[in-house]
Amino acid sequence: MRLKHKDLLELKRWNTPSIYNGWEQITNRDIAKECFNLEPCQDFMTHMGPMVGYAVTVVIEPSNPKHVQKNDQAWSNYRKYIAGTQGPKIVLIQDMDKPKIVGSFWGEVNSNIHRALGCVGTITDGAIRDVDEMNNAGFKAIARQLCVGHAHVVPVRWNCEVEIFGCRIRPGQLIHADKHGFLAIPEADEQRLLEA
Repeated sequence: MRLKHKDLLELKRWNTPSIYNGWEQITNRDIAKECFNLEPCQDFMTHMGPMVGYAVTVVIEPSNPKHVQKNDQAWSNYRKYIAGTQGPKIVLIQDMDKPKIVGSFWGEVNSNIHRALGCVGTITDGAIRDVDEMNNAGFKAIARQLCVGHAHVVPVRWNCEVEIFGCRIRPGQLIHADKHGFLAIPEADEQRLLEA
């Protein structure tokens, strides 16, 4: 069962380390090995504060032109998935090209489209570009780096488990993220998180 909107807003008042401190009091998980980023990531919109939402997931491989040729319906089907998922949503993108990043999924166009579809931001182990335009859209981004181009960016798979910054994330997981990194809350711990 998802948290109420007012509870999500309350969680947004806390930074991610504070949420982690509460979470470790109630979980049975091995907190040293899962549920948060184990690799460095960068918050490119620290002034926006924390973001809280439910994971929608996608895998990309910008270096591979075959995806563009094979997936003429990919964008349409992917956007239907995003539109059909309850929000607020955070887009979690696994870039199969890492660590050699050759193109960005994110920029002015995709951030505005995803904002209109109920997404509040993204976490990607790939790149972003058009940072000022993303800011203007009110779309928060935590990423590995900046990038000039987009290469052959097409959604390859979506609504699947992804691994980002050493953390495995399933679609629908509650995400809390800020300048410190991110936390993917196990569903069993969601209801007691705010109280903790």
